[in-house]
Amino acid sequence: MLSTQSVPVVRATLPAVGASLSSITELFYRRMFEERPELLRDLFNRGNQASGAQREALAGAVAAFAGTLVERPGERPDAVLGRIAHKHASLGITPDQYTLVGRHLMGAVGEVLGDAVTPEVAAAWDEVYWLMANALIAMEARLYAEAGVDNGAVWRDMEIAERVEESLDTASFELRRLDGLPTEPFTPGQYVSVQIELPDGARQIRQYSLSTAPARKTWRITVKRERSADGRIPEGEVSSWLHAHARPGDIVRVSRPFGDLVLPEGDGPLLLASAGIGITPMLSMLDHLADASARRHVTVVHADRSPAHHAHRLELDDLVSRLPNGTLHLWYEQPEEPAAPHVNKGLTDVARLPLPEGVTAFLCGPLPFMRAVRGDLLGRGVSPKDIHYEVFGPDLWLSK
Repeated sequence: MLSTQSVPVVRATLPAVGASLSSITELFYRRMFEERPELLRDLFNRGNQASGAQREALAGAVAAFAGTLVERPGERPDAVLGRIAHKHASLGITPDQYTLVGRHLMGAVGEVLGDAVTPEVAAAWDEVYWLMANALIAMEARLYAEAGVDNGAVWRDMEIAERVEESLDTASFELRRLDGLPTEPFTPGQYVSVQIELPDGARQIRQYSLSTAPARKTWRITVKRERSADGRIPEGEVSSWLHAHARPGDIVRVSRPFGDLVLPEGDGPLLLASAGIGITPMLSMLDHLADASARRHVTVVHADRSPAHHAHRLELDDLVSRLPNGTLHLWYEQPEEPAAPHVNKGLTDVARLPLPEGVTAFLCGPLPFMRAVRGDLLGRGVSPKDIHYEVFGPDLWLSK
């Protein structure tokens, strides 16, 4: 909880800080990478830095956290913090790194806002930062303990056991432990980080959802090759490398599983809505439900460019068919002709689908898709607390 002396200061300065957060975060990253260039090379996503997406996500998270502190004292945006903590844990972030971030972030605030940052204002915003940082440090410590590792010690080498081309632009990679033991269990919907050494010596890290049920001896990730749409944003460095070079027998560095978009226990009805590569956490959930012979009502919605671009298309159909109360609805921009009865053309329209009362929804895909589906669900009376989502890459949900 923010101290009583800091609440009015943060409330009064929040509009000015919020309006300048884009400039503040841009300066923050530039200053930090000038001091520690290895962080950009080996920890931060260079593509997200080039596009500005990471700066935008940080600004949105800070603004949301500060706004909660002054408008709803005693409450934290735990959903936002939880996603950040899981992402940090998958990267092996350690508590000492928060000191470096705090120093450069507060330095950027002072430089951008100039004389408006009095000692009182600086102290109040330093308190905001450390409330957020300490909350994340505590969450990450719990995640490391649950994973059975020391702070940040999440990495190990794994072997690619199999590679399968799943669609025009996706491939799946089966990962096994080098000691031959089964991989550790995880919760359906979680992801791992993969670290790849690139030709220039950088060790870039990306997160990929585990796309099968936990009850397997191996893990599987499915990777879409990210291509530049306009030439300004770089092509996906890690996805391009994996598609071009990764083959069975290769060794890759992989983290323990993390992620908070996880399948809930119980027998309540579910909606699993995905688009494009967002299908991957849904496959894990469906595989788990099929293995358990679950009888809960499961409505599966997936949107894609075409059947040829739809990764795991036949697998998805098979998994849903194994659920006695499962239904599948597909939307394609370019469907095959003639289309199957459950295939639609055009934009996904969840508003007209039959959904049972008390449904819990899980969304994964591009932000416009998830926002549209969430809007449809809210319009149908689904509670916001029952709508969960996963963003691949920086979480820009709060920044738009």
